[in-house]
Amino acid sequence: MGILNGNPQDEPLHYGEVFGTWTHLSTNNGLIAGYQSFLNHAGDEDLKKLIQEAIQGMKDENHQLEELLKANGVGLPPAPPERPVARLEDIPVGARFSDPEISAAISMDVAKGLVACSQVIGQSIREDIGMMYGQFHLNKAQFGAKMLKLNKNKGWLIPPPLHVDRPEKE
Repeated sequence: MGILNGNPQDEPLHYGEVFGTWTHLSTNNGLIAGYQSFLNHAGDEDLKKLIQEAIQGMKDENHQLEELLKANGVGLPPAPPERPVARLEDIPVGARFSDPEISAAISMDVAKGLVACSQVIGQSIREDIGMMYGQFHLNKAQFGAKMLKLNKNKGWLIPPPLHVDRPEKE
């Protein structure tokens, strides 16, 4: 039996898989800290719930990524400390992120996360890693749909120019 046959957990990671998972973990660590700060700035309760959902989703991903990297002898990236809770009223108005700004930033992160997951899926040769990232991708797509709905419902979505002049049907 060859080195890439049998149980995927017995197969070595290749450098792309190591880099993709390590970078994903490092990015999530930074995003979690940033989103904890966003929670301090957010005023809209629906947005706060989605920020908390995003943080929990990244923490869940991190648990899987850490286990994978540790099992393969890869050192973990540093993580910033948890952000303290602050009252929105204590943040000066000129220094606050607005709810639409926060929502746009998170939506952009989700879009980038979908691309990153697709990249790891495409370069993976271990089936377990491809499947794990397929699940991450699905979760991000579902979360992205929630963000899109929130942005539409709150009037925060700024669409590109809409193509409304369509040729008439014959």
